[in-house]
Amino acid sequence: MTDAGAPQRAVVIGGGIGGLATAALLAAEGWSTTLFEAREELGGRAGSWEHEGFRFDTGPSWYLMPEVFDHFFRLLGTTAADELDLVPLDPAYRVYSEPSTGLDPLDVRSGRAEATALFESVEPGAGAKLDAYLDSAADAYELAVSRFLYDTYETTAGLRDPALVRRMPQLAPLLTRSLARHVDRRFRDLRLRQILEYPAVFLGGSPYGVPSLYHLMSHLDLDEHVLYPRGGFTEIIAAVQRLAEASGVVIETGARVTAITTDDAVATGVELADGRRVPADLVVSGADLHHTETRLLPRELQTYPDDWWRSRTPSPGALLVMLGVQGPLPELAHHTLLFTEDWRANFDDIFGSHPRIPEPASVYVCRPSATDDTVAPAGHENLFVLVPVPADPSLGHGGIDGAGDPGIEAAADRVIAQIAQWCGIPDLADRIVVRRTVAPGDFADDLGAWRGNALGLAHTLGQSAVFRPRNASRRVKGLAYVGASTLPGIGLPMCLISAELIVKRLRGDRSPGPLAEPARV
Repeated sequence: MTDAGAPQRAVVIGGGIGGLATAALLAAEGWSTTLFEAREELGGRAGSWEHEGFRFDTGPSWYLMPEVFDHFFRLLGTTAADELDLVPLDPAYRVYSEPSTGLDPLDVRSGRAEATALFESVEPGAGAKLDAYLDSAADAYELAVSRFLYDTYETTAGLRDPALVRRMPQLAPLLTRSLARHVDRRFRDLRLRQILEYPAVFLGGSPYGVPSLYHLMSHLDLDEHVLYPRGGFTEIIAAVQRLAEASGVVIETGARVTAITTDDAVATGVELADGRRVPADLVVSGADLHHTETRLLPRELQTYPDDWWRSRTPSPGALLVMLGVQGPLPELAHHTLLFTEDWRANFDDIFGSHPRIPEPASVYVCRPSATDDTVAPAGHENLFVLVPVPADPSLGHGGIDGAGDPGIEAAADRVIAQIAQWCGIPDLADRIVVRRTVAPGDFADDLGAWRGNALGLAHTLGQSAVFRPRNASRRVKGLAYVGASTLPGIGLPMCLISAELIVKRLRGDRSPGPLAEPARV
């Protein structure tokens, strides 16, 4: 226990966005807070890599749910506009189809009028259908934010609210029908269906596996704007770090926690690889939940032991290919998506009973140099390529300049050739001057990611909302969890909310909505 009148002590494990945000909020609540990060740099999955004048984001690259960022920053007395230089993207993204389909690429622009006009131009009658679809998506999104995402689920009171119960006849089909089925019954054109279904990947799943309630994601990229923080997503990490340290948080990098110490099933602090034992009244782990439970706690104190994980579904793994390219690449927008014709087979390769790296693959390409002249030397382009693959560390490791495992580098070669062919850049491979690959083996080794997954626990129905792991241990008092495998889920905004759920628990706030924001002076 702390001395009378002394601030309570908190230790946060992990310097990803969830851990940093938790540390900042705890310090603002008056806790004496120390954060330990095992690696030399902060950010976790939202990392950064610099090489020969190029700077690559190594993780998240879509700035969605801007109001969640705004709310988080206002909790700390500032705003997203004050902390970040946000740029709206136009187009929001570009879509290429497999050449065998003969389908033209599409530029998708944000805004209801632009989106419905695009859909109508591709498929007569689809504009009105999209209008109704986006009305439903906006309603589902408002419901998620006001009722589900900020609920700690310490009780089921929020779920039993009469206003929510009255909506169950409309909600039930959205929970039991897959996103793909929901979309395919409304639209015929393959490209339009894929535009509405690809957000399932942001949720760590397949459109054939996530519930159609998640059609709410289309509200974010079609109704609202897709933004980009100039300087890259590392600027978000830097902003949260600034706020944490300004509030008094002590941050140590290169400090690996090897155990959470307990006394009579009460958390008492952490033990570090260098032998130090750091006392705490509260321990919050932002490390991978599987790693936290199975590596940092003894079996008898694990809420989620190994046998619990055997029946759970990870998000996909990822093959990341970072490319520095000489000369311009106008064929690619800031965000570009390449969609295979056999959409279902692509997801079966990732999630099915015989997993393999898809060939050809549906691919995401980020070209931040289209918007930001700080991420590549003059006369060059920066490409971040993400290929969803099975969550399987045995697929191998990546490396710099082709030094990764042969199977990973061969897959990267195929993807580069695919981009070149589908997007009309025949000399792409010859223009590459920097190359790095990252694979599931790296996610497992560097981030402790369960099964080498790239995002966290997939948002299947059985792993969403009330069914998702809570933010507090059931076995150890004073131990909390934050991050992509806990409530509310995957992605930077969700991790910011996850941090807020820690504070709500400490305050005894069991309301389903966000915390009240302090008045700005």
